[in-house]
Amino acid sequence: MSGFSSVGRASASQAEGRGFETRNPLQFSGVPVMKQVLFAKIISSPVGDLLLVASENFLKQITFLKHKKDVSLNGFVENRNLPILEKTQQQLEEYFIGKRRTFEIPLLLKGSEFEIKVWRELQKIPFGETISYQELATRVKNKNYARAVGNANGKNPIPIIIPCHRVIQKNGNLGGFGGGLEIKKYLLKLEQIHR
Repeated sequence: MSGFSSVGRASASQAEGRGFETRNPLQFSGVPVMKQVLFAKIISSPVGDLLLVASENFLKQITFLKHKKDVSLNGFVENRNLPILEKTQQQLEEYFIGKRRTFEIPLLLKGSEFEIKVWRELQKIPFGETISYQELATRVKNKNYARAVGNANGKNPIPIIIPCHRVIQKNGNLGGFGGGLEIKKYLLKLEQIHR
């Protein structure tokens, strides 16, 4: 089932299962949904430029632009001073210099119930630690869902803050990562250094 949205905060409260409200506004409201205005900002980071996308109050997306040839804000309103985007930039900067291990950013997630469950579980993986895809599958359903959690991991719209880079293969190999394996290696090494 797709089309679910989840509103929450990337914090320790999620690790305890609180802070999220999962609902499908299109299914339950009966009122036509107006197109939401999304704001964007491109920031520099040690892993290349990042595109941050947010509604007025919630972060929706982080995209690695290192390998993107055509960087465009098409469809987004550029807003460098939107508080949610400024707060996200500040907390990412703190993370990259080793001064932040968790994030306090309100998130708006859209995905299937299963994907949102996987993304919630990712936020429970402690800074500087890794788990296998099979372990993640066991935590959300059963160990036979490793491929499904890998797919959900790959659809994570907010990498770094929802730390999909902390999931590796059972044999210790890195597995995949939307931003590329060099970025995954960098993030894991960064967290080991500042653990």
